[in-house]
Amino acid sequence: MAIKVLSPGILTSVQDGGRSGYQQYGVSPSGPMDVRSFRTANILAGNDPDEAGLEMTLMGGEYQFQDSHVIALAGADMSPTLNGRKAGMYEAIPVKSGDVLKLGFAAAGCRCYMAVYGGIDVKPVMGSRSTMVGKQFGGYDGRKLQKDDVLNVRTPGKALAHPETRFTDPGPVPSGTRTLRVVMGPQEDRFTEQGIRTFLSSEYTVGQDFDRQGYRLDGSKIEHKTDSNIISDGVVAGSIQVPGTGLPIIMTAEHATVGGYTKIATVITADLPVIGQCRAGDRVRFEKVTVEQAQDLLRKEEQQLEDLKKQVSDPSHLPAVEAADEPEDTPVHEYEYTRDVVLTINGKSYDVRIQKIRDDS
Repeated sequence: MAIKVLSPGILTSVQDGGRSGYQQYGVSPSGPMDVRSFRTANILAGNDPDEAGLEMTLMGGEYQFQDSHVIALAGADMSPTLNGRKAGMYEAIPVKSGDVLKLGFAAAGCRCYMAVYGGIDVKPVMGSRSTMVGKQFGGYDGRKLQKDDVLNVRTPGKALAHPETRFTDPGPVPSGTRTLRVVMGPQEDRFTEQGIRTFLSSEYTVGQDFDRQGYRLDGSKIEHKTDSNIISDGVVAGSIQVPGTGLPIIMTAEHATVGGYTKIATVITADLPVIGQCRAGDRVRFEKVTVEQAQDLLRKEEQQLEDLKKQVSDPSHLPAVEAADEPEDTPVHEYEYTRDVVLTINGKSYDVRIQKIRDDS
């Protein structure tokens, strides 16, 4: 089972849940910039949430399937088409040998994820299939994808049951100023009170210098008490460094594992996907929360993913559809699943409701 890359887009790489346990050796976790969308795509495609898939940045590319697969797309909407016809986001999509999936530029957001039932099959490095693009190892030959690359897909043990029930609401598309919740520290004592107020009350703009290692922001300068230098210590995804310029840098998936600049705060794990979907010109602001609040928000997010797993694997978890008034002699059916879709026939679109009658016989 394989997928051929006809066009790789701007920056497409193989990612899985990340490479944990190696930061002490200078190796960051890597993994997806938007974990929420990445895991959602995997769940919809029938995979473990951290299975290896593709992360596409700003522009998706074009891919030809050499076998039958089930795929799912989540994250930034890149106007996907399958064989020239519009393909859905946030739903399982069966594809056949020879089918071509094409994705364009992201209308909003930055990164789109494609999951394939079974997962992308590349050799694990340090226990992970994630590509560390900046250091050129892991993933597919340690690099972003190129034209004519062929991606092997692991063969699942069994066919995916009920792919037509595997869909979810993508939720609202972020717009305007995004709020990033932060836990202060570990060096907030190195900033003046005015500097802290500036950080928490200002709006910042994502500059042109943003990638999988970090995001440089433009805006009001944050005032240090003395200078920005510290004895180098640990850095994590979400660490907000403030160098001598006074302008913050948010560290992301391929961050350095140590650094010598003061860190005013850390973006909470639940909000890392927000910055992962930002691109140049997007605006962000910071909101202070406690460690306990950050933990509660992460637990809530993990529960939402668990709920999604149950929903897509068991049609009975789908919301019931209100029955229309019918004559008394009309049999009443219970449905295994219900889905509203749009069918296009000869250029005309029709709203259609698909229902499968539960058969308990």
